[in-house]
Amino acid sequence: MSQRYEARFAAVGGQGVILAGEVLGLAAQKYQGRYSIQSPTYTAQVRGGPTKIDVIIDDDPIIYPKTTAINFYLSLAQGSYDAFLYDLRDDAIVVIDPALVTKWNPKYKTFQVPIIEMAKLKIGKVIMTSVLALGIMVELTQAVPKEFVEKALLGRVPKGTEELNLKALRLGYDVAQDLLTKNG
Repeated sequence: MSQRYEARFAAVGGQGVILAGEVLGLAAQKYQGRYSIQSPTYTAQVRGGPTKIDVIIDDDPIIYPKTTAINFYLSLAQGSYDAFLYDLRDDAIVVIDPALVTKWNPKYKTFQVPIIEMAKLKIGKVIMTSVLALGIMVELTQAVPKEFVEKALLGRVPKGTEELNLKALRLGYDVAQDLLTKNG
């Protein structure tokens, strides 16, 4: 039986979530040997407008490249949350930044994480938000092994930023581990 996994990262243009989806898909495909596709969506207003990237990972070739049963959804903006909150499984894991998403659907298990503030305060660069978010996703879901995500990340980020990116990714793991501990 096929093991299909669907994830969606949503934000506003310029927050960098596209990178998170690209790294996740690359990790699954290049390092784990699974099939994956990434489908980014940009609105007409690229910077500041709702944007998302959907990632599908499967053990079998992906015949239908659209999400139909999302396992994981992350949103860093209310407009994006509202626009892209569809196709979620009833048991989907949802992560939001509560400073930017103040109204959410209680139907879904929703973790509130001040991701942007953490990127600023604990890493020193808000540009690391997407990598921090990816770390949270990987630890919460175990969708792709950490070592593969780290290899994919290191192959994708600009030279000279590798350690900073790994720091952000690993902070995400720690944040998610705390969430799992507190929420059983």
